[in-house]
Amino acid sequence: MATLSTSAWVLHELGLAAGFGGPLFGRLALRQAVKDIHSEAERGKVLSDAWQRYNLVNAISLGTAAATWFIGRTVISGRSIDRETRDLVRLKDILLGATLATSVASMVGGRQMREEAPERGVPLLKEGEAPAPRAPAKAAALQRLLGVMGPLNIALTAGVIGVTTVLAMKSGRSAKWSLLSRLLP
Repeated sequence: MATLSTSAWVLHELGLAAGFGGPLFGRLALRQAVKDIHSEAERGKVLSDAWQRYNLVNAISLGTAAATWFIGRTVISGRSIDRETRDLVRLKDILLGATLATSVASMVGGRQMREEAPERGVPLLKEGEAPAPRAPAKAAALQRLLGVMGPLNIALTAGVIGVTTVLAMKSGRSAKWSLLSRLLP
């Protein structure tokens, strides 16, 4: 059981790392890098192609993090932990659910946007985020939506990582929680 639990914890942490790191890289580095592309259409295509490639990694990563958490979570009853820990576990449930929802919404929105846009990418202004005036209306609206969903997803994933860290620290201070937390990632 300990080996299975440790493996689940490792998979959970790797899933969160990839689910956080990829979007953060895209927001802080990739979007900045496309500024050097002079064509609005080509900027949009490069970003769209990159995100479509990363979506599979993101889906597997966050799906693994969620599966390991929610499967491990089934072994805990609310009566077996103190109120503060119970509240943290519930907070993680909510944050992880919201992270999954924003990830799925971003993936679906990105795919729809790609289908609406000419040449698989919304023409983008120089900063690599705002749609160019010549972008189709529906694709431009989806691009603006994704501009909100991306940072929200990063913040939610950071919240999951933070709560996970607090729960891990609490397990070192409580013999009862330490025993139970071995079953959770």
